[in-house]
Amino acid sequence: MTSDYDATRPPEPSRKRRRGKRIGALRRPCRADGSAEMSMVPDVEVEKLSGAGYYGHPVVKPPPWGDEIALYLFLGGVAGGSGVLAAGAQLTGRDALRRNTRLGGLAAVGVGAVALVADLGRPDRFYNMLRTFKVTSPMSVGSWILSAFSGALGVAAVADIDRLTGERLPLGPLRSVLRTVEAPAGLAAGGVGPLLAVYTAVLLGDTATPTWNAMHRDLPFVFVSSASLAASGLAMVTTPVGEAAPARVLAALGAAGDVAATRIMESRMDSVAAEPLHHGTPGTLMRWAERLAVVGGIGAMVSGRSRILSAASGMTLLAASACTRFGVFHAGIESAKDPRYTIIPQKRHLAARRAAGIVDDSITTGY
Repeated sequence: MTSDYDATRPPEPSRKRRRGKRIGALRRPCRADGSAEMSMVPDVEVEKLSGAGYYGHPVVKPPPWGDEIALYLFLGGVAGGSGVLAAGAQLTGRDALRRNTRLGGLAAVGVGAVALVADLGRPDRFYNMLRTFKVTSPMSVGSWILSAFSGALGVAAVADIDRLTGERLPLGPLRSVLRTVEAPAGLAAGGVGPLLAVYTAVLLGDTATPTWNAMHRDLPFVFVSSASLAASGLAMVTTPVGEAAPARVLAALGAAGDVAATRIMESRMDSVAAEPLHHGTPGTLMRWAERLAVVGGIGAMVSGRSRILSAASGMTLLAASACTRFGVFHAGIESAKDPRYTIIPQKRHLAARRAAGIVDDSITTGY
């Protein structure tokens, strides 16, 4: 007996047996009255190469981040490295270098925070991340690192601003308190600075985005050296050569470290996952990052007596750091759009595990 509802359904079409592996519902017997359960979507066939994804869509959804996040990655490196340089200048009595790196770091972290909030859409989304502290979440830990660094460097920078303006800030009795906490705050910012410079690398590597995930072991070293380039470059632009010697030394070390860390990272990545770093806009940015780092590093070593050459070298180093951060960012975005960058490295990893005799776990048995 056919119900009124089943009577309105068209007869279920007969299916021909298809070759290949199928993912989806089990086969059910066909009944001409339409009462059998019908598939609402076509059967999925897994292609041999698996390069087309499922129904033509990417396997990994690209992160919904714009260039505001890439700018935040760059400015976070500038701020973190500046905090370290400022702490060193504080300990060695270089007043101009200390003041300029503090103010430069505060400006960088301020603009970076604006870029981050602009990408989030609403400021309360950032505040909500501070409601808990989760060690296993790079986003949660990074939010607290950003807040701690901003607070410590802000206190130290306000003290320098007060001196720069002839103590005209309306601080009143708080001025003596500010003088007391200035030195500890500056050292605290120097201690948190490296964490600010590197936590974004951990954040990117912790995602499923193919290129970012493939570089998770070495990306922190690339970002640390990139932050050294940016902070030392900014200090060389803003500080007279007589006090910028530590910045020039950091620039030379950072340039060598940036080139070496980037090349080592690429050599340790899966060759397919590394392709986005060499093609298109990301490839252009990464090539220019290496060239500018080399030129800026050499300029830092020979600019000890020329203010103009020092400033030009500093701008070159800032550009090199920006190219690295933007190049890595866009390479990850591009890798998520093509299923090839997800599927082929996974198959190679699986084959390597099987070749090593690892065949009794969920990865190899469930594939």
